[in-house]
Formats: sequence, structure tokens, C-alpha cells
Amino acid sequence: MVIGSGVSHVAFTHFIEEHLNEKICTEEIAEACYCSKSSLEKLFRCVNGLSVRDYRIRRRMTKAAREIAENTERDILTIALEYGYSSNEAFTRAFKQVWNCKPSEYRKRHYFELYPRLMAPSEEGDDYMKTRKHVDISELYDLFEERRNCYFVCCDIKSLIPINEISYKAGDLAIIESMRRMDDVAGEEDVVFRIGGDEFVLLTNSTDERYARELQEKIASHNGEPIVFEGQEIALNLYTGLVKMDDRHVRYSELFTKLHEGMRESKR
Repeated sequence: MVIGSGVSHVAFTHFIEEHLNEKICTEEIAEACYCSKSSLEKLFRCVNGLSVRDYRIRRRMTKAAREIAENTERDILTIALEYGYSSNEAFTRAFKQVWNCKPSEYRKRHYFELYPRLMAPSEEGDDYMKTRKHVDISELYDLFEERRNCYFVCCDIKSLIPINEISYKAGDLAIIESMRRMDDVAGEEDVVFRIGGDEFVLLTNSTDERYARELQEKIASHNGEPIVFEGQEIALNLYTGLVKMDDRHVRYSELFTKLHEGMRESKR
């Protein structure tokens, strides 16, 4: 589990999602997880590299971003109030910390789920899979069921740890830029998903390998281009690979495993 036992992890993610827009304190979350505040904070930060509060803000801003991008007729202040912010200014500060742009600027972009919901690690598979950060890919799985024979373009950031050692904010920028590079080359019906800490997939709506490989090459062509953090240029490179499932039914847990196996293959 991410923060203790499997039961506590389910309680944690459920409680966070159920109360995402409310003003709740970490003590209330810990109580829902049947553990102390200090234990929750310590274990969560140790495993995930951020505080419970920061995770809540990232999840909140991820959901708010979808609302902004997909419901363009809604006023941003209305969305801010819905997500627990009393003013445009406070909402804009929180949004910019996560997305590195203002809500009004984001409205011109395509939405992608920057911070998916965390899930309990799988007890199945090899040691590599058991140590991967698992996130909710139910939306990806549902779309995959409709596009069973279509190609995935898989991407993984090369050497994210050294970037995080500069600053976790620099790491966040690397993640945003990686997904942006994928989204920029995606066709109108292709969708970008984050499936781990620094792993992403672009699910195409095509069974044509040439089309998928063209997207892969376009993404890889940006390798070496830097992100800029506090005036410092940091080169960003992505491993890229292609994955196509066979025709048999693939279970939810199998999809996660097979995509990560595709990631590993791309590094060889």
C-alpha cells in the first residue's frame, strides 16, 4: 500500500476524493485512515515525495483544469468557488503552482490528467511492477476497450531523479512539458494519460503502425530541448516505445503491467 495497509490506502484515496473541494485538515484524513497524523504524513511523504496537503492540491487543480478546459462557458470564478477558493486571485495562485500557467491561459489548451488518483500497488507481477507508483487508469482502460487493436505510444522521462534533486518544482515542470510534447503531436482522437510517476502513454485511435511510429519520432525529436527552472536550463529527454495488445481480453491489472513492460523495452 502507499501509506500503510491496503485497507487504509483505499480509505485514504476515497476520503480525499469525496472531500476534495472541502476544507478538511490532515487530522481528519488520518482519522479516516485509522492512523495518526504524524504516521500518515511521514509514510506518505517517504513513498510519494510530497505532503498529503500537496497531493490534495494537485488532485483538486487537476479536476479544476478539466472543468476549465471542457466547460468553456463556465466562469473561472464560479469554478474557483466550487473548488473551495474564495477569490480568483487565490485560485489562480494555486492553479499556477500546479500547471505553471493561469487558468485563463489553460482554457486554450487540451486537458490531460496531470495528477491521477493514487492507487494501492499490485501484489502481482515481478519486483519492478510491485515497486511502481500505481495510479487510477480506469478512464484509459475504458477507452482501450473501445480501441483494443490500436497502438499506444509509451514515454518515460530519462533521469527524473536528478531533476527532482534540483527541486520537486523542476520535476513538476518536466512532467508537464513531457505531457505537452505528447499532446502537441497527438491527433484529434488520440489521448494522453499519465500512468505513473514519470511514465505516460498516448493511446491512438489507429491500428496503423506507421502512424504510431511517426508520433513516436515526433516526440523523440524534442529530446534535449530544455525546461527552464528559475533561470536554469535543464535538458529533458524521453524514452519512447510502441505497444499494441493482442486480440484477447486484457484485464485492468494486465493493461497496467503490459504498458510498463513496454516502457522497459523502450529503454533497452
